[in-house]
Amino acid sequence: MINVERPDQQKLSELGVDSWPVWEKGVSRFDWSYDEKETCYILAGRAVVEPENGEPVEFTVGDLVTFREGLKCVWNIKEPIRKHYQFG
Repeated sequence: MINVERPDQQKLSELGVDSWPVWEKGVSRFDWSYDEKETCYILAGRAVVEPENGEPVEFTVGDLVTFREGLKCVWNIKEPIRKHYQFG
């Protein structure tokens, strides 16, 4: 459902993370669903994502997070978040 890893600089370069768009959002809580896979790299902040049928997953600065297509969840942003992201 949600995969969190701590990538090294080589992996980030291979993925081209620096060229991905940036998304930012303040402290908040909202429902979300993924129409397609999303991979994101956390630049700032901290959040907990609560899958519809699963355990909450927390991530923070330096984490590479992958959300699977079809995931329904609640985002709970604990500290203002800033991330690079890519769909597909």
